[in-house]
Amino acid sequence: MDFRPGVYILSASECKEKMCAAAGRISTQPGNALGIWEKSQDDEKNASLIDKVTRSGHNSTVEHIMFNLAFNDVSVIVEQFMIEFRLASFTVKSRRYVDFYDAGYYVPEFKTQENKAKYQQTIESLFETYKLLTDNEIPKEDARFVLPYCFLSNFFCSLNGRELLHVLHAMLHGRGSKCPEIKALGEQLLAQAREIAPGVLTGFEERKPKKNDTVDLSFIAKTPKTEAELVEYIGGSKDAAKTVATAAMLENNTFSASDIKSAVENKDTRKQIIDAVLNCSRPRALESVQFTFALNKVSLSTLTHFARHRIHSIQVPSLDTVDRQNWVMPESIKAKSEMLEAYNNAFNSAVALFDELKAAGEEEALPYLILSGNTLSIVSTMNARELLLFMKLRSCTRAQWEIQIYANRMLEILRSEEPELFGKYGPSCYADGFCPEGRLSCGRATEIKAKYSI
Repeated sequence: MDFRPGVYILSASECKEKMCAAAGRISTQPGNALGIWEKSQDDEKNASLIDKVTRSGHNSTVEHIMFNLAFNDVSVIVEQFMIEFRLASFTVKSRRYVDFYDAGYYVPEFKTQENKAKYQQTIESLFETYKLLTDNEIPKEDARFVLPYCFLSNFFCSLNGRELLHVLHAMLHGRGSKCPEIKALGEQLLAQAREIAPGVLTGFEERKPKKNDTVDLSFIAKTPKTEAELVEYIGGSKDAAKTVATAAMLENNTFSASDIKSAVENKDTRKQIIDAVLNCSRPRALESVQFTFALNKVSLSTLTHFARHRIHSIQVPSLDTVDRQNWVMPESIKAKSEMLEAYNNAFNSAVALFDELKAAGEEEALPYLILSGNTLSIVSTMNARELLLFMKLRSCTRAQWEIQIYANRMLEILRSEEPELFGKYGPSCYADGFCPEGRLSCGRATEIKAKYSI
């Protein structure tokens, strides 16, 4: 098998476009589901129908075809670009547990061989620093911060036809098109998708988005940025406990308006309702309130942990806004003076080469000189149900240490703003009363429960 770098469609729905065509017919034609399915076996007619239906704006029909993709030996910049698509599913090789010393790296096009050689020399020195750190008992999850954003990533992605179109337009016409590597992958993916689903891809070029996929704020004057808190509360639903309690009673559909008002206004009853919601395996009432945070100085490595939460809305700025002069500082490295020097030298060498290549006009290479420990600011909006899952996972001692810091600070703020609702939020051992980690448990459940109890 050929293992060249690229993106490959490993499989698609066995029925290909037949399900999409059947979906296009069922809403307007007589007959039952199986009868409509029998009418949807002609590939040529199906492609024509799908084109007609989607031109009318009914794109939900193409959600019925699924694609399974493999991204093979692409740069981590591609991974970062892809995992921001909220409706796709991803499984990525973990940098917390897998040694990436031999991962390899992407080499972009250069104007001169001299600049290419400088790039390769610097990148290889960064991998050597990574090895030095791991050889000196620095955990992989901390050593990974010196990995440059050209290191090779391998991951799987599954998505439906509608999201595939979204991805392709972003790769070929949107923000991804500014990166030659991503644009080339988009062309490769488009060619394969056309072979499998010609109807879904009919008119792809003429239907490209008419608006930019980034907000243009160039009309606003800029002033120097000042130091910000690690976590800033932007805002959220007011009277969240009352809203959740009201939503829970409305969902029950047996209470009168006066019943609901009386119960929700009573603090003790309200608490009982919140407890009942939290003890339910389907706490939909929690989705009725949401909260927004600015999360500052998030390392690129930890950004991926935030992005894995598919339900929340996450706003990630362009990588060219990454703060190259600042990087995360793990305690494991700070405690060893020689490792600290090597660690800081790694970041400084990347900054020096970035400045040199920028002056030389080597714009294509610049994003690949970001290191995983460089930082940026993101915005996250989660409803209370997703926050419950987030806190169970990310305030747990098993979570990566950096995201633990953000989770705990977010929880402090939420408890301050809405103590009735968030008093029972925390790691699983506290929120659920038991630890799900099995043999990987920290074994400190009693201590952890005491820490989060209020």
